[in-house]
Amino acid sequence: MLLILLSGCATQTRALLARTHPELPSQLELKATPFFPQELYQCGPAALAASLRAAGIPVEPETLVAQVYLPQREGSLQLEMLAAGRRNGALSLTIPARLDALLAELAGGNPVLVLQNLSLRWIPVWHYAVAIGYDLARGEIILRSGTTERLVLPMSTFEHTWARSGYWGMVTLAPGKLPATAEEATMLDALVAFEKNGNAADAHKAYAAAAQRWPGNLTLLLGLGNTAYGAGNRVAAADAFRRAGRQHPDSAPAFNNLAVVLSELGQLDDARAAAETALALGGPWRAAALATLESIQAAKQRKIP
Repeated sequence: MLLILLSGCATQTRALLARTHPELPSQLELKATPFFPQELYQCGPAALAASLRAAGIPVEPETLVAQVYLPQREGSLQLEMLAAGRRNGALSLTIPARLDALLAELAGGNPVLVLQNLSLRWIPVWHYAVAIGYDLARGEIILRSGTTERLVLPMSTFEHTWARSGYWGMVTLAPGKLPATAEEATMLDALVAFEKNGNAADAHKAYAAAAQRWPGNLTLLLGLGNTAYGAGNRVAAADAFRRAGRQHPDSAPAFNNLAVVLSELGQLDDARAAAETALALGGPWRAAALATLESIQAAKQRKIP
């Protein structure tokens, strides 16, 4: 009855099926995606567990209940779902709000966790499911949903339910893997949030993959250096900061961070040159650069017999 009540035009489905997509397989199904039957009101933990397991992160839905389930709302909010993915070691981020983006992620081997409204806009019944496949010729999409391991829906029906969440979908990926549809700004936000999770080595893998895709992005290069430093690899940190300085010669933080790392590596002359460059650039990093330079000079004096 709920499906009969669905109204509106599935505009994305109609546009998508009206043209060819040589970049996509005509049909696919990520059959290895785990399935956890969803208990009442707890579709969020079950769907997230399936998504994390698909990324190689062993977790049970019961473990996620306390992290994402809000009893007063009888459900889970999107922010909690994203944060819980990161807390459990996955790079979690939303995909572009388009049906073709969802299919591209599936073609890239990434199940997509989606939020649907299975009822009407004014009496919503929110539900999380995991998209695992599609068939363009038949105009169908395949979901892990509720207590159904393989739910096949017309894309138009799925779009009706998905559109009411603003086409919200997310992927959870192992560190070092990027979404097929990653957009630079969204990726930066996701990486900063992932870095705050505390595992510098995993964050470094994620930054390294992103820096390969967007090699000129200063924030990515600084993050690459910071996470290498946090993981205890000062040589890799120096390489990242040196690269940032070459590509962005007006970046005081790149030169200041390089100076700090080179000083700790005992390369005091090069460290002093980097600190002097940061100091000359001025701006809000001037005080930090001056402190770094004074520290390097003190270290050089201690080395004098």
